[in-house]
Amino acid sequence: MTLELAMLVPHTPRMCYEEHAPTFQKELISGMHEAARIIENIQPDAIVIVSCHWLSSFDHLVDATSEHKGVLTAFECPNLVSDVPYYYPGDKQLASQLVQAGKEAGIRVIGVDDHTYVWDYGTLVPLRYLVPKQNIPVIDLSVTWAASLEETYLWGKQIREVLQKSDKRVVFISSGALSHNLVRDPERMPSLSEQALDRQFLDYLLKNDLSNAWSMLPQYSKNAGVESGGRHLAMLLGSLQDNYKSNYHGYGQSSGSGNVVITFELQHSNPTFKSKTQPVQIG
Repeated sequence: MTLELAMLVPHTPRMCYEEHAPTFQKELISGMHEAARIIENIQPDAIVIVSCHWLSSFDHLVDATSEHKGVLTAFECPNLVSDVPYYYPGDKQLASQLVQAGKEAGIRVIGVDDHTYVWDYGTLVPLRYLVPKQNIPVIDLSVTWAASLEETYLWGKQIREVLQKSDKRVVFISSGALSHNLVRDPERMPSLSEQALDRQFLDYLLKNDLSNAWSMLPQYSKNAGVESGGRHLAMLLGSLQDNYKSNYHGYGQSSGSGNVVITFELQHSNPTFKSKTQPVQIG
């Protein structure tokens, strides 16, 4: 049927266990619960998520397994994300359609069907909030270091075309930060200049000015050290069109990075769901 909803969300490891999350991330957590309610209202048939922590070297990877089952201890921060079980269904058919569309567009895309593969925390942390019942099929996507922003944007467009032609209602999730020059102090906000760049990029998104958001992305990614070099944002922008309403749900820091919860809801002639819109307040 359609790509019903897209979103940009954080995956900071200190959010993994809500009861242990620091106070300065409560706004992000509140925003994640708002986004989860939107997903619940839509009742999608599948979720496609790109994670900045599934890093592939040369090829765009698509997790095409029929079920995702494992126990995650994050090798980067086992003190924060440890012994986390998960069990989500997959969607082999839709994943195969994504792989085929990428190849037909001349993009190096490979399907991965391996039940021993264990998810990264960039995938699992947001899904613990957004799909807590673990009842929606998930397709995981990598970010690819050998791919330019332009290639990644094109991949996002191919993803959009497949999802729009599908007979399923799908949610696309981009899991990653904005500014991302990390420091050791968890409570540290991004620098004032990084916050200004984050604010400008979010302003374009909230005004649905996707053209200027895309034009800004290359230099913004370099100057603010955007996570994954901005590739998760390029894929998100490729997946969007101007018939989506952008809604801001919160911004917060994590060790000098800027993180946001923002949703993009498809506007129907008679929309059946609404979300809370707020002005962007950073710092």
